[in-house]
Amino acid sequence: MCQSILQSTAFFSLLVGIDQDLAAEACTRGCRCCGGRLHRACYPRKPRGALCPLDPAYRRRWSFCCARCRRRTTPDSVRFLGRRVYLGVAVTLACALTSGLSLRRAGVLTTQLHVPLRTLQRWRRWWLVDFVETRFWRGQQALFMPPVAACRLPESLRSRFQSADQSAAWCDLLRFLAPLTSGTANTFDDGQ
Repeated sequence: MCQSILQSTAFFSLLVGIDQDLAAEACTRGCRCCGGRLHRACYPRKPRGALCPLDPAYRRRWSFCCARCRRRTTPDSVRFLGRRVYLGVAVTLACALTSGLSLRRAGVLTTQLHVPLRTLQRWRRWWLVDFVETRFWRGQQALFMPPVAACRLPESLRSRFQSADQSAAWCDLLRFLAPLTSGTANTFDDGQ
């Protein structure tokens, strides 16, 4: 089953490397407001959702603070999906697997992934209601032909990222979703 990706330490190490590259790129660009030099200002995380031991780097969300104007810059991430405690891959995978499940089978899934059913239902609502209203999705959905079925998100989106290597497919999907992961992404119309 595809939840084996949550047991792969190599996959989670790969995500750390991608996030390090995204952070270095953001730091090199400097402050988005004044162009000032950025200093490291990481903040702690207690990620959930992996079924294997995680690299200590998962305990930090890389972020920066401008030396001049003090504004925070948080780069995109493939490890985290916004402020959620659960890892981005766990949120996406769990919701993709619940598409069309009975309540009993969803209960089995929540036990396997250690996610409360209410949390899983909240994530599904986010994918089906909030995600489709983001500027990000409204701008990106035109890239997919035929169109991605909004009523089956995120599975209908995940299925568009296919590869012989399951890790590569998940990395491609998480890179696609990365603009949603930072507070500086301005993904919602109302600025939330």
